[in-house]
Amino acid sequence: MSFLSRLAFLGLCSSSLLSAQVATTPLFWPDKNGPTYDGIVPAVEAARLPLKWNAETGENIIWKTDLEDEGHSTPVIGGDRIWFTAASMDGKKMYVYGIDRLTGKIVHHILLFENADPEILGNPLNNYAAPSPVLEADALYVHFGTYGTARIDPQTGSTVWQRRDINARHFRGPGSSPIVHGDMLFLTFDGIDQQYVTALDKKTGVTLWKTSRTTDYGDLDKEGKPTRDGDMRKAYHTPSVMNLGGKETLVSVGSRAAFGYEAATGKELWTIRHGGFNAAIRPLIHKQVLILNTGSERAHTLGVKIDDKMSGDITESHVVWDREKRNASESCPVLVNGLLFQTTRGGIVTCMNPQTGVDVWEDRFSGQHLPSPIAAADRLYFSNDRGDTRVIKAGDKFELLAENKLPDAMTSAPAVADGAIFIRTKKQLFKLGSK
Repeated sequence: MSFLSRLAFLGLCSSSLLSAQVATTPLFWPDKNGPTYDGIVPAVEAARLPLKWNAETGENIIWKTDLEDEGHSTPVIGGDRIWFTAASMDGKKMYVYGIDRLTGKIVHHILLFENADPEILGNPLNNYAAPSPVLEADALYVHFGTYGTARIDPQTGSTVWQRRDINARHFRGPGSSPIVHGDMLFLTFDGIDQQYVTALDKKTGVTLWKTSRTTDYGDLDKEGKPTRDGDMRKAYHTPSVMNLGGKETLVSVGSRAAFGYEAATGKELWTIRHGGFNAAIRPLIHKQVLILNTGSERAHTLGVKIDDKMSGDITESHVVWDREKRNASESCPVLVNGLLFQTTRGGIVTCMNPQTGVDVWEDRFSGQHLPSPIAAADRLYFSNDRGDTRVIKAGDKFELLAENKLPDAMTSAPAVADGAIFIRTKKQLFKLGSK
């Protein structure tokens, strides 16, 4: 514990001194996709990350901490604290972990929500703590989909506000993570019964706007009811706010269609029709091309022209390329050195030209790839459900640099802070780096 933290604990630190401490808290990895929301490790950190580690020999294992319960959520890191969520296997108890970044000690294990009768998961890949939190210097926002959303004070672990009245039937479990932009917290609900995006005042939790999807799902039976329990309406997408054609746009991909919403008001600006569902992958931008992924079933990767004419249905006018096969489904692609790298769930890893959609090379990894990779300078780190992390060169030819092993499955993405990699496995959290 730092000197200022000890003073605050003893009640000897003034509010102004605490405010100064909050203001200077470094946000190493505030979002599941890092500080720039795209999996890119800042240059000052990239060169310090370990290339190799080994749990059996202890090589580059600084510490490991045993965890209870389960979750897919990726850790976020600010100051000396690591945060992520977890839930019991039956979904009746939902927790927030706060772990000391330097020692691995569990500082907080907060029971945040209890559910008497949670919906049974219909997806063996998912669990009740799949959405990742998002962090600011003075606020941690955690989200469990329909089961609840809360703002937590990262200095104390206390709850500032919570909402349990923003709901949808997930059917296969929650998956969309919250994002922060300006004074707003954005949430995405693509359930089998309701599909919408909403913005909350991040300070109070009050709803600012809510916009329903206008998608034609094409899944109604003769009586006008959705088929397959509305499964074709479901998605797990985490959006991003981007400046497109001079407008602050919330880019959000749902089942069957992608949308651009005016971030301030929720007004629908444009839509792109697509044939996929279960969309989960965050959008990216390369020069004047918006890169979208349409889902885990019949997934396509699309290149969309960015200009000031993005309005209405832009499917025919703005989609400049459409990659139809071997696309990622859960693991977010990364853009490095003008190339787009991605892996399918089954481990087909590809490098492609993001301007044209044309493949540069293709190779294959073993295992299922749910975690998103991270990019550190010219290295890419890909992890799978067998505890393997392969490091490859981010270049126009496939080059394997290292193969590393941890003793359990990995389903959340790595996080980075102060020259170390933090990897959450099914049962433990590891800090990897130079001792």
